[in-house]
This record gives sequence, structure tokens and C-alpha cells, in this order.
Amino acid sequence: MPDSPTSVPTEARHERAESTRLDNFVDGAFAFAITLLIISGGGLPRSVEELEQALRGVPAFAACFAQLAWFWHSHVSWRDNVRLTDRPSLLLSLLLVFFALIFVFPLHLVYSGAFNGLSHGVLSPGVATFGKDQGGVAALFVCYGLSYACMAGTLGVLHWHGARAADRLTRREADSVRVSGVIWTYVASIGLLSVLLALALPVDVNWVEGVPGLAYFLLALIGPIVYFYRKRLAKRLSP
Repeated sequence: MPDSPTSVPTEARHERAESTRLDNFVDGAFAFAITLLIISGGGLPRSVEELEQALRGVPAFAACFAQLAWFWHSHVSWRDNVRLTDRPSLLLSLLLVFFALIFVFPLHLVYSGAFNGLSHGVLSPGVATFGKDQGGVAALFVCYGLSYACMAGTLGVLHWHGARAADRLTRREADSVRVSGVIWTYVASIGLLSVLLALALPVDVNWVEGVPGLAYFLLALIGPIVYFYRKRLAKRLSP
């Protein structure tokens, strides 16, 4: 028979309630961030022409949605695997929400600008343009890269903390959480690399403006990095 409410220790009930409140808050904050993406495109269309204009922004919205969903799902995986409700976990989760609400604005501009440029203005036609001579594109990549690195770095610290502090985890479970910590630490480093490229490269050369964005293609190396890190852990666990 399941435990009755009175048979569950008070501390356990309090921990469960705190965990539920934190989960609901983080989920709601990410949902609000996605709502900001919709609002940033303007109000509801009032004509067929406005509807067509809005639909041209769907590919950029889909890319932004996927990016936010990736960060959100990592937090979901962390809380399902670790289930910590201590103060550092609470503060790190709140910090993730804080960065997400900042990240949503450069996120929208980067993807809308990318789809607008690649389609020669067919997609995301309402996106603002940035003056190349004033370093607008570089400034956008700096804002995006910093907020991207802050979110990824927060998730990395959250996983490293979970692997150390969760005494209920087995050794293999803790190592799995450490693998996620490695992934997000690497993702954060890519964001910082993009920022450095945006700051270091000249802004008066046309072909250079997109180089900071190309740094994110290094995310394709996550698979090999995880593979070699898991091999290292397997050697440590072998008798």
C-alpha cells in the first residue's frame, strides 16, 4: 500500500513540495520566454497580408523554440536524475531562469536575422537590420554569446553540483550526471569563443561578420567528446 500522508516524514513532504514549486516555476518561466518570442513579432494579424507576413517568421520561431527547449529539457533531466532541493540548486535554477529571460531577445534577433539574410528577405521580413560599419552584427553576437554561455554554464555547474551533492545517486548515475556537466561546460565555452571572435575580428570586412556564428558548428563535436569521456569513466569503474 502507498504511504498515507501522515506516514510520510515531515522533512520528506517539505522537500517534495519545494521540488514541485521549483519545477513549476522553472517550467512557467521557460513558457513565458517562448511567449515573448511570439509577442516580439507583433500583434495578431488582421488581414491575409499580415498573416502571410507573420508566417514568414515561423522558421526563425521554430529555431528559437528548439534552442530554448534544449536548455529547458536539460534542467528537466537534471531534476529527474538528481532531485536536489538544497540552496545551491535553488539559486542555480533561479539563475538559469534569469538568464533565459535575457537570452530570449538576442536569440530572436540572431535567428530572425539569419533566416532573413539566407532567404534574401523572404523570411522574417520584419527583422531589424544592423549597420555593418558600426559593428552592429558583432555587438549582437556578443550579446547572444554571453547570454548563451551564461545559460550553458549555469546548467554545467548545476550538473557538477548534483553529481557531488546527491548522496542518493549510485556511482554510475553520478558519472552520467557528470557527463552532462561536461557537455554543458563545452557548450558554454563555444559561446565564449563566439564572443571573443566577435570582439577580435574587424567589423569593416563583409565576409567576417558571420564568423562568430560559425563557432556554434563546433557543437557537432559533442558526440566525440562524450564518447571519450565515457571511455575514461569506464576505465575508472573497471576492476
